[in-house]
Amino acid sequence: RRKFILHGIDPIHDLEIGGQRVHTGTGGAAPTIMDFNTGKYRESTVADLYDIARLVDRLDNVHWYHRSVVARDTDTILDLDMNTTYACLSGTTKSIAVSYTDGNSVRAVQPMLDMVAGGEGKFRQRPFCTAVCCHVVPPMRFATESCEALEAAVLAGMPILLVSAGQAGATAPAALAGAVAQACAEVLAGLILCNIIDPDCRGIFATWPFVSDLRTGAMSGGSGEQALLSAACAQMAGFYDLPNSVPAGMTDSKLPDAQSGGEKGYTISLAAHAGASMIHECAGMHGSLMGTAFESYVLDNDLLGAILRTVKGVEVSEDTLSFDVIRDVVMGAGHFLGHPQTFSRMKTDYLYPEIADRRSISEWQDAGARDARAVARDRVQKILADHYPRHIGDDVDNRLRAAYNIVLPRARMLAGNGFW
Repeated sequence: RRKFILHGIDPIHDLEIGGQRVHTGTGGAAPTIMDFNTGKYRESTVADLYDIARLVDRLDNVHWYHRSVVARDTDTILDLDMNTTYACLSGTTKSIAVSYTDGNSVRAVQPMLDMVAGGEGKFRQRPFCTAVCCHVVPPMRFATESCEALEAAVLAGMPILLVSAGQAGATAPAALAGAVAQACAEVLAGLILCNIIDPDCRGIFATWPFVSDLRTGAMSGGSGEQALLSAACAQMAGFYDLPNSVPAGMTDSKLPDAQSGGEKGYTISLAAHAGASMIHECAGMHGSLMGTAFESYVLDNDLLGAILRTVKGVEVSEDTLSFDVIRDVVMGAGHFLGHPQTFSRMKTDYLYPEIADRRSISEWQDAGARDARAVARDRVQKILADHYPRHIGDDVDNRLRAAYNIVLPRARMLAGNGFW
């Protein structure tokens, strides 16, 4: 498929993927999260997955929820996959994505997806859960178990994120062109496999080569080289005319600080302007995907809005060139402040951030001189204290809990639970 609809749980969140449309969302597999109260990193949990989903549900520029942390409070792979899927489904009505490495997990999750969709076979009609499949072990080897999971997901009608995640200088060539070429070959091989199974599958060309700091071998998600790799991969997907995904926004910083903002800004911008269909891992991530922080999702939502506005570009037409408007102002009031065009265009052509501060210095100081992170923390607390989605009714939730080993207590999913 050159284009397809990526369905949300609620149709209001449906996205058309492909054809040079740029969308942004979460991703990653962080084993740790910065505790909101202590500021210290700790192991992530199923409750964190659910809380991040609730947060993402209220952020307009984060278009889907690909689970961004690994729940460390589950005992088996099956429990991890079922609880991850449940937490994502319960926390947002946007499209979700879960990494599955075992075909048994994919088959086990199908009844859960059908129950949420409204009955047997309903999920296939509007598949709102993407299977993330790392189908290769770079360099150039199929991963048998992941390919079995991929086959099960294709047969279930799930969209497939075909991920090749070689690391330049380690499992991919250090030369950037070679890393791109290898990633393209690996993902094309996976796409062929998907289309052999089902020629109508929703396959996403996810070339995700990463960068090593060659002094240490550690991943560097915020480097200039990572920005180039992701942009180049987006351009290659455009050459093939394939719905695609690249990673960006994976700052090396451990905090929502100046380093984080800079690295996220240039890596996401390059990917977006290279025409990536989907930019994953561009909200909330820190420490080269090893950690995440609640307030960063809110801060990154502002950043993503501004970047998507630059992708939209400058509309040029007889109307927007404003000849008549300029003539009227020059011959009349001498300024554009009260002109009808100004009032109409301020709502259509301009984006207004929620967190970024545009007040004068004196106004900002008089209001307490708070920085963006402090304002973002207030926004996180407001959302997570009040926003508990109820799109999955009690009857369906009871059946899910009866069928699966759900570790997230229902009391934790109700307002006034004392946690937030």
